[in-house]
Amino acid sequence: MDGVLWGAAVLLAIGFGFTGSIKLLKSSEELARMGMGWTEDFSPGAIKAIGALELTAVVGLILPPLLDIAPILAPLAALGLIFVMVGAAWTHIRREENHLLYVIAVLLVLAIVVAWGRFGPYPFD
Repeated sequence: MDGVLWGAAVLLAIGFGFTGSIKLLKSSEELARMGMGWTEDFSPGAIKAIGALELTAVVGLILPPLLDIAPILAPLAALGLIFVMVGAAWTHIRREENHLLYVIAVLLVLAIVVAWGRFGPYPFD
């Protein structure tokens, strides 16, 4: 099960590493042109904050357990991503962008699995 949890964490890190980076590096207008229409509803600062939260979670998912320094941060990072994805789901439901809910659901399930596994029966030793 440890391999499954690591795999889920790596998938989350890849996905959120990419999306968090582009939220920090691109303007709101560029993000909207890339298909992120939801950015029209948020201030540039809020978008940058979301990107920073996503990148912080990426670091928390991978580095603490890898370096064996405060590995409790990994499930806490997964919990943070759960909150981010619930917010994303709410935003897309409100905007009637239901086609994006499938991706959100997959990322949400991965984050839930990592949080459950690392808080519960499969913590880092």
